[in-house]
Amino acid sequence: MTQKKILITGANGFLGQFLVRDLWQKGYEVIATGKGENRLPFTYTERFTYDTLDIGKSASVHSVFDKHKPNLVIHAAAITQVDDAERNTELAEQINVQGTAEVLVDAETYAEYILFISTDFVFDGNKGMYEEEDDLQPLSFYGFTKMQAEAIMSTAEIPYSIVRTCLVYGKPLSGARSNIIQWVSGKLQANEAIKVVNDQVRTPTYVEDLSKAIVQLVEQRLTGIYHISGKEVFTPYEMAVATANYLGADTSLITPVDASTFKEVGKRPLKTGFSIKKAETLIGFQPVSFQEALIKIFEQ
Repeated sequence: MTQKKILITGANGFLGQFLVRDLWQKGYEVIATGKGENRLPFTYTERFTYDTLDIGKSASVHSVFDKHKPNLVIHAAAITQVDDAERNTELAEQINVQGTAEVLVDAETYAEYILFISTDFVFDGNKGMYEEEDDLQPLSFYGFTKMQAEAIMSTAEIPYSIVRTCLVYGKPLSGARSNIIQWVSGKLQANEAIKVVNDQVRTPTYVEDLSKAIVQLVEQRLTGIYHISGKEVFTPYEMAVATANYLGADTSLITPVDASTFKEVGKRPLKTGFSIKKAETLIGFQPVSFQEALIKIFEQ
């Protein structure tokens, strides 16, 4: 049997790095793609290719797909910064919506399966502990583009799945954008005071758990929508305090504040978090606890 060839968009990103590593270790031939040069920390000499891909340009998407003819696709590339999407709605629409449509069209030509990465920000935050079938009601333009992209994905003529996730954290394999744990630990170790929101509720997701769950979905070619996150409910402030306690840092440096303290352009849902029963049942998903994740992050 010929080895499956998987193309990953957004491979330079935080999650993308782990997907490249985990799928390569599983024996897949990995085509990692991203806007700009290869920033991945790997020196793989076989079953690995990096190619520049701008999902905002249909010619770029088509040429990369035509060149590599992947069997499988993971579409993780997106503008994910909520305020950036709100400030530049045209670009967010081009990348998150039109880009998803372009990727899907070429995936339908060459591949047998596609998996799309979405977000808890497709919900309004009134209910919390969302299930896969709950109604979508995004508050931000970023959330709106992801809802549109999900709708596009649902028209796929090949088997597809959508993975929604929630406040992803961990230690990047290389210079991906900082996440809450890195930011908090960096500030505390520099003895700097920080303000952290305490009125937004999430089920934070350890990046390595997320990547492994996605690999399982791909391996089993499971279709439909899946919520992948941690089980525990935290506010960002509670995450910051737990991190400080783990590091033996001064918790008095951390001040809890309401989201209204920050002048954010894009509105965030107050209460999201996921029920992960479907993933637990179908792929045996068992995320690590936040405490276990901290050990993994700081002992690496």
